[in-house]
Amino acid sequence: MPWIIEEGKSIGRERMLALAEKLAEEAEKRICGNPRKVLLLPPDITRAHSGAGWITNHLYHHFAKSADVHLIPTLGQHVPHTPEQNKWMFGDVPENKIHVHDWRSGVVKLGEIPASYVKKVSKGKADWAIPVSVNRMLMEDKWDLIINVGHIVPHEVLGFANHNKNYFIGLGGKDMICASHMMAACCGIENNLGRLITPLRDCYNKAEKEYLSKLPDLYLQVVMAYDNKGQLCHTGFYGGDDLDTYLAGAKASQKQNINIVPPLKKVVAIMQGDEFHSTWVANKAIYRTRMAMADGGQLLIIAPGLKRFGEQEDVDRLIRKYGYCGTEKVMKVFKTDPVLQDLTHGTAHLIHGSSEGRFTITYAPGHLSEKDIRSIGFDYMDIGKAMELYNPAKMKNGLNLMPDGEEVYFISTPSAGLWSAAEKIKT
Repeated sequence: MPWIIEEGKSIGRERMLALAEKLAEEAEKRICGNPRKVLLLPPDITRAHSGAGWITNHLYHHFAKSADVHLIPTLGQHVPHTPEQNKWMFGDVPENKIHVHDWRSGVVKLGEIPASYVKKVSKGKADWAIPVSVNRMLMEDKWDLIINVGHIVPHEVLGFANHNKNYFIGLGGKDMICASHMMAACCGIENNLGRLITPLRDCYNKAEKEYLSKLPDLYLQVVMAYDNKGQLCHTGFYGGDDLDTYLAGAKASQKQNINIVPPLKKVVAIMQGDEFHSTWVANKAIYRTRMAMADGGQLLIIAPGLKRFGEQEDVDRLIRKYGYCGTEKVMKVFKTDPVLQDLTHGTAHLIHGSSEGRFTITYAPGHLSEKDIRSIGFDYMDIGKAMELYNPAKMKNGLNLMPDGEEVYFISTPSAGLWSAAEKIKT
């Protein structure tokens, strides 16, 4: 059972920090009364809007009075933070206490989820083993206390983000991340989104029980929703060390973050320039709206920070080579391309980022050319024109009637929710 749950229409920053303090004290009672070495595992900068940065800063100072405290942002294979980004997100936490997760060579293999189990839970859609490999520092250093900090929100791979995703993707090794993403893609992105326990989550729950059960760890999870003014605010705090803690937060997110809408003909989404720099992460605008898009509809993504496609150079090259060309073509070339077979997380990403020809996707990027955008299968709009036509300062979340009579559905933070037609959502 969760140790702490608090829910409300709007939980302010001061109260969130008080709850974080209370959870820290509860951990000292239940796990280690006088921790000397503490590890904090917050999300990376792509979830900065969740407040996880300042919550982590507060936890750092709580424990640093008497303990050696370290942070590992759960990057997965995302680009590591710069010192400036660490300061922007985590405040005055010393840079030498913040460590970079190396998904290629900084991990240790613990075992695997057998192919027979993967095949069973995926109903035959995937039939390979999933290696369980995680950050070496997590397993080989002797920690008295480990706190995962994160934001529960609908997610294209695991149904909902956070909980043990922090370990197995955020701190996972290349082999685990690749096998996991490909399994999720085979199960179908629209079968994953907003589902409490996906086939991959089932595998992760098994892996946590078998390989991480001895860790002195717990989870601090938040849920957010839009208030009456269209601003994101915290609506839930969930702290504890078990699966029920995840489920409590995910059920709340399911109610608050899944927006049931009629099929939408035109959607404009903003991907914040200080958080989203690649299509790898900015494509969340596609994932979170695809089940709401009408056949033949238009999705415009305004991304002022966009300057690359992949988070890693090899995946960037993969995206440039094939583009977001749809499942049929990707799976056809997958059979003969050893790079696609090696970088299966990238292969899965190509599938996830395609509309399968059902609606158009247009990017208005801050730092990429029209040639770049069109070369990967998307349409292009000049960002200046996009900002003039759909100025975020003048748009409201939801349906907007433009001066020329055009109806536009505007989303200011696609990564904070899921939009779907009623008949497409699965729980």
